[in-house]
Amino acid sequence: MIQALTDLIRMSGLAHLTYKEIIMIIIACIFLYLAIKKGYEPYLLIPIAFGILLVNLPLAGLMTPPTESEPGGLIYYLYQGTNLGIYPPLIFLCLGAATDFGPLIANPKTLLLGGAAQFGIFAAFFGALALGMTPQEAASVGIIGGADGPTAIYLTTKLANHLLSVIALAAYSYMALVPLIQPPIMRLLTTEKERQTVMKQMRVVSKNERILFPIVTTIFVSLVVPSATALVGMLMLGNLIRESGQVPKLTETLQNAMMYTITVILGVTVGAKANGELFLSLTTIKIIVLGLFAFSIGTAAGVLMGKLMYKLTNGKVNPLIGAAGVSAVPMAARVVQKEGIKYNPSNYLLMHAMGPNVAGVIGSAVAAGVLLAFFG
Repeated sequence: MIQALTDLIRMSGLAHLTYKEIIMIIIACIFLYLAIKKGYEPYLLIPIAFGILLVNLPLAGLMTPPTESEPGGLIYYLYQGTNLGIYPPLIFLCLGAATDFGPLIANPKTLLLGGAAQFGIFAAFFGALALGMTPQEAASVGIIGGADGPTAIYLTTKLANHLLSVIALAAYSYMALVPLIQPPIMRLLTTEKERQTVMKQMRVVSKNERILFPIVTTIFVSLVVPSATALVGMLMLGNLIRESGQVPKLTETLQNAMMYTITVILGVTVGAKANGELFLSLTTIKIIVLGLFAFSIGTAAGVLMGKLMYKLTNGKVNPLIGAAGVSAVPMAARVVQKEGIKYNPSNYLLMHAMGPNVAGVIGSAVAAGVLLAFFG
């Protein structure tokens, strides 16, 4: 009886639990608390945190590759969709079906704001190089500045797979912290007069324009940056399905059931790459700091481009909308709206901010394509 009990204890997970796994389990529980109690990106942070929890439970073998005698773990097979770069483009397909590009089409100049906000990506890239990272690692860290989780995951799986879990968590954490990070930067770089600027109502965008936009954008981007086709192409396909008006059930499925299903699988598999050897290291600290730097520089660059447009248009563009150039849709646009109302209660900047916001989605995908072309 005693021998049987001893064997049971020896074969249990408790007997094989290491201090690093204990720390990772605690970290997973902290992320679950932030997602559930504080509401920080819960749709993705809950599955990521639970993936971290599952993979750090000893002897579970969920990420174990197959052998001649064993079939392999469940999450190992699910992870192949992340490893092969399948899930992020599918997320973009769903995102396209949920995105209204009307504000961008109505005011194409806001594309410049979305482009300027991508400067944070390249600033962090050079910063990572200066800290001793490889070009592939630096590119993966820099993309956090685009505030686009699926893009960060897609590029990292291609260039620096070993950093996937840390970069994904950093990217989504900073997206959740947009309301805390952006307002001080916006106030620092603009005057009260600029923040009070009222923008004119945008023109009505025709149905033909809405249908042509995803087709023309796909052709143009694919010819200029072929490596961005997977992300931009799926984004525009989803948008074309939406704007065609011919398949409402498909649009509804992409916006809801398919989006949430892929998000859960993507989150769990990303979290399952989080092992103690990587997380409990100096590299993690570098990534967290560089990610914040990238996001802050991207926000600042967008606002500064907004100030330039304010000057060139004789005060017709509110510089605050430049902060929405990062692709945290629609949170960044809502932050702009909230800041604008503080200084002018009659100001309505949300739809104007959505132009650079959706431009940022395209911009981050193109930036990822450029980095992939150079370092892939």
